[in-house]
Amino acid sequence: MTERSLAALIDTARGITPCDLVLRGGRVFDVVTGALISGDVAITAGCIVGIGADYDGTEVRDVAGLILVPGFIDTHLHIESSLVTPYEFDRCVAPLGVTTAICDPHEIANVLGVPGIQYFLDAALETVMDIRVQLSSCVPSTDMETSGAEISAAELLPLLEHPAALGLAEFMNYPGVIHRDPGCMEKLEAFAGHHIDGHAPLLSGRDLNAYVAAGIRTEHEATNAAEATEKMQKGVRILIREGSVSKDLAALLPILNDATSAYCCFCTDDRNPLDIGEQGHLDYMIRTAIAGGVSPLACYRSASLSAAEAFGLKDRGQIAPGKRADIVAIGTLEACDVQAVWCEGVEVGEAAFAGRRVIDPIGRHSVKAPAITAASFRTSSNREQSDVIGILPGKIITEHLHFDIPVVNGDKAPDIARDLARITVIERHGRNGNIANGFVQGFTLKAGAIASTVCHDHHNIAVVGVDYDDMAIAATRLGEIEGGFVVVRDGVVLAELALPMAGLMSLESFEHVRARLVKLREAAVSLGVELEEPFLQLAFVALPVIPMLKITDRGMVDVTRFEIIAG
Repeated sequence: MTERSLAALIDTARGITPCDLVLRGGRVFDVVTGALISGDVAITAGCIVGIGADYDGTEVRDVAGLILVPGFIDTHLHIESSLVTPYEFDRCVAPLGVTTAICDPHEIANVLGVPGIQYFLDAALETVMDIRVQLSSCVPSTDMETSGAEISAAELLPLLEHPAALGLAEFMNYPGVIHRDPGCMEKLEAFAGHHIDGHAPLLSGRDLNAYVAAGIRTEHEATNAAEATEKMQKGVRILIREGSVSKDLAALLPILNDATSAYCCFCTDDRNPLDIGEQGHLDYMIRTAIAGGVSPLACYRSASLSAAEAFGLKDRGQIAPGKRADIVAIGTLEACDVQAVWCEGVEVGEAAFAGRRVIDPIGRHSVKAPAITAASFRTSSNREQSDVIGILPGKIITEHLHFDIPVVNGDKAPDIARDLARITVIERHGRNGNIANGFVQGFTLKAGAIASTVCHDHHNIAVVGVDYDDMAIAATRLGEIEGGFVVVRDGVVLAELALPMAGLMSLESFEHVRARLVKLREAAVSLGVELEEPFLQLAFVALPVIPMLKITDRGMVDVTRFEIIAG
């Protein structure tokens, strides 16, 4: 905000001196009372100084016929999962009304450690939208995987002094919390009194009591109304999620109303530019919820004021005097059709984006996997009974299935007829060269292979396929392009997207990434894949803090028992 004295703000609010900007002709939607308020909105030094009256300003913007709502706040996301840099994410979603994004950079932190978090903290000061950074709590998420780095409480605390830092990010190791793991206790105690995000899928009863008592205040892993209700009743604010894979909005609409909206927020967690381009971001969630019968007041309150209150951001969330001028102009409440956006009084557009200082990328050449051949994907088990990961479309929760798979020539091969594909995780940080093989059902592959270095949260190489030669080509290609996504069939790379920044983010525009994702989706469909988002679905198959069965570079993980399954 431009420096302006308190006295000057008061004088402009009273109309004694002209303000910097007047938005004239629209109506303000009040997310406290639900009223539509006529009159000018006066802005000085990035701050709203008046509503519901007539003002003079250096600049007057005609917003006749439009409704003005507070800027949207995404309460939990990983910008890396948008596959672009913070600057391109800014360009992608700020025009859709997102004026604040609360991010957890634990994807890049798991590859690069503290420098990855520092990059996001510093980049957050240069974007048009306001990016707030939750400091990554679980790097790695468990001791059942090999990440590129480990981060202790002592390393996190100094980062809290950064102006973009907000608190402690999602505490994914919920068993470590309730069983008082020393490392978990150290971080929780170090951040006591600061905001701590939760991550506890399906946790309930006394275990949930213990988790919340440890200082957890928000939760984005509730996937059904009963789970969300119990968590709200125990003081946890629910961050309703609608990402590219995890789609919980429809299941949680029954809990969202005018009363509960004070304790509900919206988040995307992981949403890529393809879905953003085809559907939208928080604007999509708002209009979808309204179409599902939720009142506009509950929806816009959840997207703004409730989100601000949940994270202690008292300076935003409502179009009212004294608040940041984070404002979205829309045609109708029901359509949430964004016409113009202001972030701290600056109109979002190419002129604003052009004025940013861009920090150089980090994390190049981070893929250091061992040499891979077709033989790398053979299993060594002599037991026919096999644990199989069962994909649930639209969920990151998986099933723990069991199949008898015959051992032929010392290998249990993929079985297309039963939709049993090989799933392999390859350590790619150059630390031990681990390779773990298993089975997954739900990708409906009929040929070829798909590979990715976006592999939560350790971000090793994940490959799913039914042809070992194609799997080897896909994994090897990822090293050549510094990470990303690859689709291979019959020895030919059908489509790829290079993500050379830590193997997670493109250095190209979000439009470029979106176009490549279209080609990747088409290529995946040509292999028989029926999943809407197979690449992020593949990424979550390797996350050992989400029930029920997962795989890391150390083997298949029974998440319910929180242990690696003996081969």
